[in-house]
Order: sequence, then structure tokens, then C-alpha cells
Amino acid sequence: MISDTHAYNISQLLDNNNYTEVDRILELPSSGSGRIYFRISFKDKSKENIIAAYNPETSENIAQYSFTIHFLENGLRVPRIFAKDDSYKYFLLEDLGNTSMLDAIANMNWEEKLKLYKSVLNELIKFQFEGIKGLDLDVAWPVSKFERQNILWDLNYFKYYFVKTHDSSFNEASLESDFQKFSKTLLSTKSEFFLYRDFQARNIMLKENEPWFIDFQGGRQGPLQYDLVSLLYQAKANLSEDFRDLLFNYYISLLQSRSYENIDDFKSNYSNFIWFRIMQVMGAYGYRGILQRKAHFLQSIPYVINIIKVLLNEKNLGPEFPELNSVFSQICELKDYCGISVNDDKLVVSVNSFSYKKGGYPNDISGNGGGFAFDCRSLPNPGRYKELQDYTGRDKVVIDFMKKNSVSKDFINQSYKLIQPSVDNYLERNFKNLQINFGCTGGKHRSVYCAENIASMLEDEYGEKIVVKLLHQQIEKGI
Repeated sequence: MISDTHAYNISQLLDNNNYTEVDRILELPSSGSGRIYFRISFKDKSKENIIAAYNPETSENIAQYSFTIHFLENGLRVPRIFAKDDSYKYFLLEDLGNTSMLDAIANMNWEEKLKLYKSVLNELIKFQFEGIKGLDLDVAWPVSKFERQNILWDLNYFKYYFVKTHDSSFNEASLESDFQKFSKTLLSTKSEFFLYRDFQARNIMLKENEPWFIDFQGGRQGPLQYDLVSLLYQAKANLSEDFRDLLFNYYISLLQSRSYENIDDFKSNYSNFIWFRIMQVMGAYGYRGILQRKAHFLQSIPYVINIIKVLLNEKNLGPEFPELNSVFSQICELKDYCGISVNDDKLVVSVNSFSYKKGGYPNDISGNGGGFAFDCRSLPNPGRYKELQDYTGRDKVVIDFMKKNSVSKDFINQSYKLIQPSVDNYLERNFKNLQINFGCTGGKHRSVYCAENIASMLEDEYGEKIVVKLLHQQIEKGI
């Protein structure tokens, strides 16, 4: 529901710019940023809808306003700004509709998708070569150029919000050394073009079958490779390597048609920008997904991990970055994101064990926000017995220990009685994901034992009607 403050300020902006007889102001779903968008419709249905935008970051808004005017003057497809308030916090914008390129390609065949991507690349190169000419970089936000400091910001964003949140093992000094060498490598390429910064299918809208471009306000002067990588290696787009190679070669042909003289330099540093973009987005996924628990960021992580697995074989970083190679190898082994299958038509029941003290509830990347959480700490604790401490709830000695006490059996049976109606209901309503979590102090004994039993009971009862995915969070982490 729209807040009174936003409703008042947007209404004032509409009145001051002669937008009368408003029928509805509808707040649109939020994305990863602090910006809020509203669709405004009018009682006169012949009038086109417009978008109201609010962003508290005025410096970012000034950049958007200046860049928009410049890009429109150069014939680039960006939404017009109809009005703004004096605070630079509220804008009225052209409405490009609801269909993003990311949504559209899901329903396209190979030829249609290739045609669209080529069309987008034609526009990208215009942004890069024409868009930079005469652009006021003094208003660029938060920086005006692709430089060492903002490269290191992104690399540390990756380290602190993704690598460290997953307890990856690395040598801090060695990783910092790799970052320094890596930033120097990136800066060795030509850097005199417009760098859109977030050139991806989610920020490309289709209006009357033509691509239009949004969210360019973080742009700056920089190299060519970054935006091409952002488009071709977007996680959720899930493009094949063959498809990416076709588009890469098409982009090279566009450079050749402009008589660009540094194509060899472009090619030689291209794969480094793939790795750089991956680190940048994984930092964002960590911050927005793991810390802020926004589902669509979490859902992108398995796609990125799949990309990393391919890159390690085909476009690896090389021996000069040993600590980075080690970190990426560990990322490929993460089990945290196996609880959802994007290609499965069945109900996926994710059964997890976890430690209350060593990480807490597992992430739910399905978008449901979580599920059942059963506290196993009231059960007899094998961890108190020295001879059992080195075993887990999957080992016979611990299983035998748990079975001796009827409390454990009653706990599992009562838990199952709560779970079963939800499974039945989810199947009836064609839901796709259900999460079930069992926690104990250390996450090794009681929770593992209970999760194993519940997973087995679900498989026995429902068979092929569901997919059961069992994950022991602490065991997988080796903690």
C-alpha cells in the first residue's frame, strides 16, 4: 500500500504538471535498490500510463536526469522524463510496460532470441561510442571513471558479502595480493567509452518489440568488455556457451565496422572481465540475498555457480591468481543452493539439518521465505558423550543411541504429523517448494538424525510425487 507521504508528493507533482483525473497510483514490486516505482493510470483511458519514481539518493537522481537528456538527444532508447520535483527525489517517467527482456526470452525460440540479442548489441555499441561524447561526467554517481579504487570496492564487496558469509577458507594477505594484481590487469585495457555498469536483460524493456534501456544512472567512463560480459553472462538468462560465442563474434564484427583498432586488446582481456563481473554480482547476491534475504538474488546463485564451473575449465584465471582460484573452487562445492530445482515440475521438499550456534536457519532460495523449523535441543544429546562426539547422526552408533529413547521417536512422529498436511496441501495446489529444517546445538547429531528420518519417511510415503533434497548444513561445511 502506498504511503501517505509518497501519495501526497506524487499527487503534488502530477497537479503541478497538469496531469489531471488520475484513476490509480499503484506501487510496483521492488527490486534490489532503494528506488520505488509507481504506475499511474488515468480516468481517460486514451491517455497512456506514466511512471512515478522515488529515490532518496539525490546525487544518483541528478546523474539519471542529466544522462537521460543526453541520451535522448543522441537518439538512444531511454524513457523520457516528463517532470521532476525541486528535491530531485520524485520523477514522472515514460512507462515502458511490464515486459523485460529477461521475461521475454523465456518464451522465445533460438532464432528469435538470437535476433533480439543482436538488436540489443547494436544499441549497446551506440551507448558505448556515441553515449560518451559530450556526456557530463561531473554528475556521474558514485564515480566518474573505471579506476583502481572502485575495482577494489567491487572485489572486496565479493569477499565480505559472499566469500566470508559462506565461511570459505582463504589467506587474507594472498587474496588481497590477487586483488591488487587483478585490478592492474583490468586497467591495462582501453577505458574511454560509456560503461553502462548494469547492462543486463532485467534492465532492458521491450516496447512494441523494440528494446529500451533503464537503470543506467550508475554509468561512468570505462572499458568496452564490462557491459558485453554483463549481458552475456547474466545468471538468470542461462545462455549456453555456444550462444555466447555467437554473440561475442557478432559484437567483434560491430567493432570492426567502426574500424576499432584495439580488437586484439579487447579479446585478450575479455575473460578477466567475465571473472570481474561474476565477483561483482556475487557480492550483490550475498548482500541482497543472504543478508537482506531477497529471494530472486538467492535464486541466481546456482546459475552463477554453474557458470563458474564452466569457466574454471575453459577460461580459468591462470596460475598468477592462486588464492582466487582456490576461492572459486570452494564456491563450486557449496551445497547451500541445492534446495530448489528451477527445472523440476514436481514439489521439491528441502529437508535440512543446521546448528543454532554455527550459522542458524538455512537460506530459502525458493522465494517462500522459509518453512518448518523444529528445535531438536530437547532430545537426548549424543554430543555430551566423548565416545560419540566425533560421529554424526548418520552413523550407526549415534542412530542406536537416539533409538534407545522413546522421546526421539515421538518427536519425529509428531513432527511428521505436522509436515504431512502441508505436503498434501502443496501437492493439491501445485506448489513447487517446501522447506523443512531441524536444528540442534552443533548441527551434527540430533538434527541430522531427525532430518534423515523425515526425509526417508517422505520418500517412502510420496515416492515419485515429490523430490526430496536432504542437506546437512554443518556436515557439508565440515564444522
